[in-house]
Amino acid sequence: MPLQASQQKKASSIRSAAVIGSGVMGAGIAAQLANAGLRVLLLDVVPQRLTEEEERKGLSLSDALVRNRLSASAIAKMPKAQPPQLYEPAWVNRITAGNLTDHLVALGDVDWIVEAVVERLDVKQEVFAAIESARRPGTLVSTNTSGLSVASMIEGRGLEFRRHFAATHFFNPPRYMRLVEVVPTEDTDAEVVTLLTELCEKRLGKGVVVAKDTPNFIANRIGSYGMLVTLQDTITYGLTVEEADALTGPALGRPKTATFRMLDLVGLDTLLHVIDNVRKRSEDDAEQAIFARPDILEKLVAMKRLGEKSGAGFYRKIRGGDGRSTIESLRLDTLEYGEQSKVSSPVIEAAKAAKGVALKAKALINSNAGHKHAKFAWSTLKKTLLYSAAQVGVIADSITDIDRAMRWGFNWDLGPFELWDAIGLEETVTRMKKEGDTIPDWVEQWIADGHNSFYLESEQRRYFAARGGYSAEEQEEDVISLAALKGAGRTVLATSGASLIDIGDDVVCLEFHSHSNAIGGEILSAIRQSVQEVSRNWRGIVLANEGRNFCVGANLMLLLMEAQNGEWDEVEEIIRFFQDSMLRLKRLDRPVVAAPHRMTLGGGVEACLPADLIILSPETYFGLVETGVGLIPAGGGCKEGAALVAARAKSAAGGNGSARGDLQPSLNELFETIALAKSSSSGHEALRQGLLRPQDRVIMRQNTRIAEAKRAVLELDRAGYTPPVEERIRVAGSEGKAVLKLAVQAMQLGGTISEHDALIGGKLAHVLAGGDVRAGSEVSEQYLLDLECEAFLSLCGERKTQERMSHMLAKGKPLRN
Repeated sequence: MPLQASQQKKASSIRSAAVIGSGVMGAGIAAQLANAGLRVLLLDVVPQRLTEEEERKGLSLSDALVRNRLSASAIAKMPKAQPPQLYEPAWVNRITAGNLTDHLVALGDVDWIVEAVVERLDVKQEVFAAIESARRPGTLVSTNTSGLSVASMIEGRGLEFRRHFAATHFFNPPRYMRLVEVVPTEDTDAEVVTLLTELCEKRLGKGVVVAKDTPNFIANRIGSYGMLVTLQDTITYGLTVEEADALTGPALGRPKTATFRMLDLVGLDTLLHVIDNVRKRSEDDAEQAIFARPDILEKLVAMKRLGEKSGAGFYRKIRGGDGRSTIESLRLDTLEYGEQSKVSSPVIEAAKAAKGVALKAKALINSNAGHKHAKFAWSTLKKTLLYSAAQVGVIADSITDIDRAMRWGFNWDLGPFELWDAIGLEETVTRMKKEGDTIPDWVEQWIADGHNSFYLESEQRRYFAARGGYSAEEQEEDVISLAALKGAGRTVLATSGASLIDIGDDVVCLEFHSHSNAIGGEILSAIRQSVQEVSRNWRGIVLANEGRNFCVGANLMLLLMEAQNGEWDEVEEIIRFFQDSMLRLKRLDRPVVAAPHRMTLGGGVEACLPADLIILSPETYFGLVETGVGLIPAGGGCKEGAALVAARAKSAAGGNGSARGDLQPSLNELFETIALAKSSSSGHEALRQGLLRPQDRVIMRQNTRIAEAKRAVLELDRAGYTPPVEERIRVAGSEGKAVLKLAVQAMQLGGTISEHDALIGGKLAHVLAGGDVRAGSEVSEQYLLDLECEAFLSLCGERKTQERMSHMLAKGKPLRN
């Protein structure tokens, strides 16, 4: 029976929640609910014994501090957790500690109850009986189980409870992993599934798939199967763990952790638990055989080699006498560790040379087909594809839910059916048949009906293989796909590093797509061309892309090469070209809105600062980090920072008149942020770090950032947009610079920074303060850009700066010299 209209809720009406269980997952879910603005009650059991510290304090088991210890301890750790659980540490105040005995009645006052206790059916059943006794009718209840029978958990509960109950399986860590699997039972009302989906998508910023109540649901079912066959084939083909990881990572569009590093992160004992769950709940003999416990996993777990949490698994880290760490790998035949070997083969090199997931995967399985690496890659891939196809209708109703689950839950670039399309459906099925593999009936019929792919793309939407033909894929609200628009021929102009794409309503999006989206000449040229094009023909422009990161900075390799060759005119030309491109973007007579995501560093920040508005996703790591490579921002970053300092001082003093405010407090904060190469741990933190304006904001759903930015462009245009005119910037001058340099000297004397750090800090102070002019002088933008350029050039000539640049390019992390 469906819920009555009066009983139906919207996600916006959910204001409070309770999380039962304060372990790793419970605490993580509570933190993410707090990130979404909910008030959260975190409950756990009452401890049965005092700790030594509690005994010393004279506490007893009846004291609230003791009774709430487990949840209070979890909450206390949240602000300092690494990686951070909260977008803002202060948001820990949205979470209240309690216990299931004293505060059970409080469940009657919340809108959503999430159970996240130990993965034992009997314990969960006991918890749900307690919840039912306290909750008010209509309250949502969900379990975070990773694969237990959802229906079995609520046996004996009343119909009203069962109608409002489902699984919401968050992936760990809940803040960072996008996937939530919603798993209804036969009794769950459709309106409740809709509400939970809307809650997780719109309020928590997650991607939701609806799974069936089968062992391990979707992502863990296919993911664990893939790990098992990879382990089996690694042994069969005589590969090392390094070779297997080289073949099952980025070469297949999967994370660098690949298979064995991922296993170490997950925990070998955890994988055994997952495969046991499938085997024990399955009634199919073939499935039970597939999910039999691998002998090598049992041996490693018996040896307490559980992976990263125990310090050793398929890899282990050891610290040498010199204090440096070395990672060793497991020899699968002897179970002993040895030095990692460098992996290379014609197959791997062919995959590396190919561009894009589709071509990489094709190169992996087709180039040098007789090589053991190609045989291994094909064997593991085809087994995973066939198993995924066999699960359609079993673990999920559609191939799209399976593909999304693997993309969002395991960070695959392509789900299994998307990857199957990429390597060629018909030709690979023909190859599988020749090799004696059994093709699922529905796939055979699909091809027999004349289809040669599981998906079809159109300008407006994507269609997927379904019973009776292609079915339109349900589109996420407010999501714009640049890839789909490019595929539909909506590219306006392009260079090798960027494309300008028509995203509708006379708005275009400038997408970076260079290596790591690093800014070089090709992107700067695209910016200049785009400015001209937009000024003539469009209402405005969005700066956004769908890469792993928005932009990691400028092309450091090019700068280093020119500096090492002493080509100073070339270096200056690069800087001036960058600065001029950013100025053109800032002066464009159409609205500019930037929508960065994830790593937005150095030049990436400088590309955003000219925008009229910056819309950040929560997972935006924003910072001018050039000092980490021995430089200072010189693409307008220092100039824009100085302008922000002046604007804040003016605002603090009332905004106009002769009282223009004290520059020094904001200048000190900005200097520290840039000098220490700070980047934000979230979009919300970025708002506090001195590089953003009052109008800049964070949205919860990262995947809607392009649509939100387009909407902002249109709003600015409708309001009668006029570009900002150049204003002179009030600077702190020599007096302000002296204050900053005193701080640098104090840090150097205290041993917290090196001599070279002090040199960089001094030059940064000179630029941000406006050089040697009098305090309160007003200078032009070009004057500050000239200071930037001069300081940047002088630092490029420093040997230690070149060492830092080389180290970053080689190691991917800063050198402190």
